[in-house]
Amino acid sequence: MGNKAFRPRTPSLRWTMISDFKELDPRNKKPEKSLTSPLKRSGGRNSYGRMTSRRRGGGHKKMYRLIDFKRDKLGIPGTVLSIEYDPNRTARIALIEYADKERRYILAPVGLTVGMTVQSGSGSEIQPGNALPIREMPLGTQLHNLELQPGKGGQMVRSAGGYATLMAKEGEFAHVRLPSGEVRLVPSGCIATIGQVGNIDHENISLGKAGRNRWLGRRPASRAVAKNPVDHPMGGGEGKSSGGRHPTSRNGQLAKGLKTRWKKKPSSRFIVTGRPR
Repeated sequence: MGNKAFRPRTPSLRWTMISDFKELDPRNKKPEKSLTSPLKRSGGRNSYGRMTSRRRGGGHKKMYRLIDFKRDKLGIPGTVLSIEYDPNRTARIALIEYADKERRYILAPVGLTVGMTVQSGSGSEIQPGNALPIREMPLGTQLHNLELQPGKGGQMVRSAGGYATLMAKEGEFAHVRLPSGEVRLVPSGCIATIGQVGNIDHENISLGKAGRNRWLGRRPASRAVAKNPVDHPMGGGEGKSSGGRHPTSRNGQLAKGLKTRWKKKPSSRFIVTGRPR
């Protein structure tokens, strides 16, 4: 597991840094058919055909992999058949075959290899890939795929290289430090998976050229100060002018330093320490 650089034979290759995919099995190029579903591209448009997310469009065709975020196959051991690439996320996924021959995809943590056994549920061992309630984990445990409500499925810490740390346990809640630095109260009955999410070198990837962004379905973005006043508050002016005002978004909202979190948001009572700014 690592990244691969190239000899600068072309201008784009000079800065290209991509994954070497060494952790993947070259013989297993197709995903499990029963665990995939069609993924229709929206181009950033909602059900009314109106663009709600800019700079989306194009990209390579791909299927969605159905990931088991709930880990509700309790008490049944499963064997890792393969570690696979998922075009829909930064992390790698692992194909698990359980003792009853059912197959599921899970997020592949660091240290999980083909042939290893994973298990979920109360009483599972503390090893990468196993999922169990937070109340049964020792303090200092690294975890991912963290539930916020028991039985809802993992919602947080699912991207490549991410991990949360169990800081303390008090009654019905546990103190968990998230990757952002925020310390949050989580019900101790919530299930999380042991270990750090794999593909930790993803943060060092450099696409190298604009075309690779287009392959991923990302369209070009123009700088605000390069636009006309009719298109953006920062546009217009002679030369490289910013209009003599603080940076704003397209709708005029301040872009630097403005706190946008709703002060009366109900979940704020679960935040022990906010993320550092």
